Amino acid sequence: MFVARSSNGLHFLRSATRITLQVRHSSTFTVRNPPKHAPREVPTPLVLCSASHWDLGTRNNIPQSFASMLAEKGHTCIEVDFGLPGESDKCSSSQNLVDRLSEELKINLRLSGSPFPPVIFARGFASLIAQTYISSHPAQGLFLISPPLSNASLFPNVLPTPLGEFDYEPKFPVAVMARPADMDLLRKYSRLGQNDLVDLIQCDNLEGRDAFTRIEQWLDELGI
Repeated sequence: MFVARSSNGLHFLRSATRITLQVRHSSTFTVRNPPKHAPREVPTPLVLCSASHWDLGTRNNIPQSFASMLAEKGHTCIEVDFGLPGESDKCSSSQNLVDRLSEELKINLRLSGSPFPPVIFARGFASLIAQTYISSHPAQGLFLISPPLSNASLFPNVLPTPLGEFDYEPKFPVAVMARPADMDLLRKYSRLGQNDLVDLIQCDNLEGRDAFTRIEQWLDELGI
């Protein structure tokens, strides 16, 4: 493994199958390439977005084991954990914040080297960044795990200013996975939970084998 530093503040940690980048805002960006013994190599990258710095006191990360198991099956997995802005990068509004983090995601996806639009997975607060990204960039699918009921529900405890609700039309496969009690609320109050084109997946343990199996099944349905 070697470490290289670039002039734009990115720090690279690289091995044969894994590349880790630490970017400003204390975000981390890890690329897991399929090992040589993988049964195939899938061209469509999978992006797994978390925001552990924002979802404090919760278990709202996508388990690293999911990325490892998907890589073993031939998927290139790009793990992103979005950090908090530094003092010099304070944002004037919530919209400015999610726009900056979405731009950070775009830059890092470009650095990953994949020419294909990704399938994006996001959990908790990271769902806002993923939806901001897909509102103006191509993707082959979006899979949200326990997303907020609405953007309005995050102000003022999480977001510094009110953030408008997303109004993009799902023109690619979209799925939402949540525990049964949370899914009931999403069906009642969430825009995506009330959209007939969105796959709603209930799962008791969002970090367990059943959740991973449901993700695999959804990818199979997409032909990925």
